[in-house]
Amino acid sequence: MSAARKAYEALEPFHVLAYFNPGLGDAHADTGVDPHAFYLGARGAPLGDCSAPVVISSFYNFAPDLVTAGWERARAAGLGSIADRRFEMLDEQLRAILGERADDPEIPELADAFGHLAEGLPFGGRPLAAAWAATRAPEDNHLLRLWTNVAVLREWRGDNHIATLVLHGLEALDAVTFHEATLPDPNVHRRVLGREMVKLTRGWSDADWDASVDRLVDRGLAERISDGHQLTADGAAVYDDIEATTDALTEQAWSVPEVDNLLSRIRPYVKSVIDAGVLPGTRKH
Repeated sequence: MSAARKAYEALEPFHVLAYFNPGLGDAHADTGVDPHAFYLGARGAPLGDCSAPVVISSFYNFAPDLVTAGWERARAAGLGSIADRRFEMLDEQLRAILGERADDPEIPELADAFGHLAEGLPFGGRPLAAAWAATRAPEDNHLLRLWTNVAVLREWRGDNHIATLVLHGLEALDAVTFHEATLPDPNVHRRVLGREMVKLTRGWSDADWDASVDRLVDRGLAERISDGHQLTADGAAVYDDIEATTDALTEQAWSVPEVDNLLSRIRPYVKSVIDAGVLPGTRKH
């Protein structure tokens, strides 16, 4: 397994805590926005007070109408206010999950180390990662510095993944239905949302979904089966190439001798997030 793949699998739960946690309801109420607007504002705030098409392009697989409406609501509420509330929420959630370990001397050391990795990256053609790289967490809050530096690295991988999807002609919903398809090899595991969650979180309709699957079928990348759709052999080859290319593009961030040590040191904190049972597909132990 490549270092980029190991890093992705190790760090993703830590990053997505910002978007799946029990403090979100209060954050929505405090900022006066709905869940879609808060998500778009919280993740897109580093892009600044830009027009919706910039966010649509950067978020890639969300329905344009959902992004446009949600982004305008976030702008009206104040992107700075949403970003500040996101940090406050994250601090509360991480401290609740980690307890006394939230103040471990390991935390500032990890924040500095992951920040050093992020500082050395090229950001050309990677707009969301570049925006996050210009974001500063409160200097005296090492937990938030760590989360922010991990977010830069995560969004950098995401921008690389989008470039790879563009190369393969998989845009917007087609990228999602392609990823959500059943794989011919049942031994290959990956995170999926499921059709209903995709519709709910990304704003697509049943008609949109079916038309997208039709496009994949017409390209010979998928075939319909009784309970949905499955990638063909050609589709599976494209899937493997997309994952391998994304890893290859992202490897630069992790091609340092200390990467295994860094991932080993952060893993107990990530495990605590997983064990908290607040993320999709996890349960509290």
